[in-house]
Amino acid sequence: MPIILSIPDEILDTMKLPKDIAAAKIKEELAISLYERGIISMGLARKLSGLSKWKFIEALAERKIQRHY
Repeated sequence: MPIILSIPDEILDTMKLPKDIAAAKIKEELAISLYERGIISMGLARKLSGLSKWKFIEALAERKIQRHY
């Protein structure tokens, strides 16, 4: 069962993201946060984020998040 997250326009309007990429960036941030906390695996986080393996690893490195082995 998919979960649909509704973000109010007033929040979207104040985000420093272009509207055309806001949904993808929010999913990426959620995936990275869940991975960092150990809630989901790297494979699931990559799937949620929509990033390739190497792009996901680069995103972790940019945030100084260590990979879980």
